[in-house]
Amino acid sequence: MHDLSIVVPVYNEEESVPRLCEAIEAALRKLSKSYEIVLVDDGSSDRSWEVMCAEAERRPHFKLIQFRRNFGQTAAMAAGINESDGDVVITLDADLQNDPADIPALLDKLAEGYDVVSGWRKNRQDTFINRKLPSMIANRIIGHMTGVRLHDYGCSLKAYRREIISQVHLYGEMHRFIPALCRWVGGTVAEIPVQHHARQFGQSKYGISRTFRVVLDLMTVKFLMTYSTRPIQVFGKIGLWCGFFAALLLGLVGLEAFAALFGGGAWFGGDLLVKRPFWIITPLMFLGFSLQFIVLGLMAELTTRTYHESQNKQIYAIREVRTSKNA
Repeated sequence: MHDLSIVVPVYNEEESVPRLCEAIEAALRKLSKSYEIVLVDDGSSDRSWEVMCAEAERRPHFKLIQFRRNFGQTAAMAAGINESDGDVVITLDADLQNDPADIPALLDKLAEGYDVVSGWRKNRQDTFINRKLPSMIANRIIGHMTGVRLHDYGCSLKAYRREIISQVHLYGEMHRFIPALCRWVGGTVAEIPVQHHARQFGQSKYGISRTFRVVLDLMTVKFLMTYSTRPIQVFGKIGLWCGFFAALLLGLVGLEAFAALFGGGAWFGGDLLVKRPFWIITPLMFLGFSLQFIVLGLMAELTTRTYHESQNKQIYAIREVRTSKNA
């Protein structure tokens, strides 16, 4: 067991890895804590794995994980968290834009009693149009929908207490929503400004192309945080509203038919509503929408119970795990 586990997803970062390892060790040597550094090769197509192995050969405290293929940043973070054993887990990117020198500041904030401390790239060194602007919009939307308002959900530099992060299961692109998911399981969240450097090597591997997937995952997170144990309240409400409007239309059709029978004319002029599309829409709304949404809610209830009671399956496949010989 260690006091700290540093988890770093690596994808085609052969040039950054040596400098990253040196920077992390330099930051951790100043702390009187035991630690491990977990590097996860997310199916890199360059020499990242070979470079990682070379670094682990000459440095202690390293654990290396190699995926069988590219599974994505969320899967790499999940694997690193699952395979580590530190009481505190710290995540950061491998591209040298996050600064390991900020790790002590994260730990100081964590020591104040928080369960999660998230970094805020206050002076972000990225282009405005395709990086900063989408991030600003996304942060506002995520904060509004989850109720956990952070300046920078996208910053990978974060610190988590093991007892909280171990209760969060990651899928899709959900690594950016971890603070909100930790709040959902009862954790407390804080945010501090951290340094951010311009990329030194290569190009970003996880860009704006993920926007639509992130939006869909945000819907999932909102559902999990609000209705994960009671989905009938989502679909059931829609079904009841459809049923209400169907009953209203049915009553309108019936009243006009009654008025036409005894009053001699239709309320809206021309043919009776019973001869118009209302007569088709009414049963369609009741049978096609109302009942279907209610049944869908009941089916979701069964699926939810199956999900919570089933065995956990990982979202990645590991080819190899290595540890430093002098660990």
